[in-house]
Amino acid sequence: MLQEIQEQFGYIPSEAVDWLAEKLKISKQEIYGVTTFYNHFRQNPPGKHEIKVCLGTACHVGGGEKLLDTIEEKLSIDSGETTPDGKFSLERVACVGACALAPAVVLDEDVHGRMTQRLLKRLLDKVQKEK
Repeated sequence: MLQEIQEQFGYIPSEAVDWLAEKLKISKQEIYGVTTFYNHFRQNPPGKHEIKVCLGTACHVGGGEKLLDTIEEKLSIDSGETTPDGKFSLERVACVGACALAPAVVLDEDVHGRMTQRLLKRLLDKVQKEK
């Protein structure tokens, strides 16, 4: 049910948690326990552009953490958050399946491999300038 709710809304709204707790006759805390334990579930609405930074072994060794730090600094958000204007959301992920392109960043559905901090800043600047 949580997956269906997230599929419909893009995240798990608190109103949906209230509704689900009542329907299943369980506490809201039990539902929040599940949604906060599994990083698949989002607590906040996703941004217009979703950024995923791969931190699998190859990407981590290739500088994935530095890329994540760069995005957090440039957008003033932490992993799991959305910018106040709703334009970007940021996630750290275990693997995007592009180890040969490490380090990789996924912007919306596009995988950007062999990413550097400089290239990443350019990519973010380009998307920020779009209307």
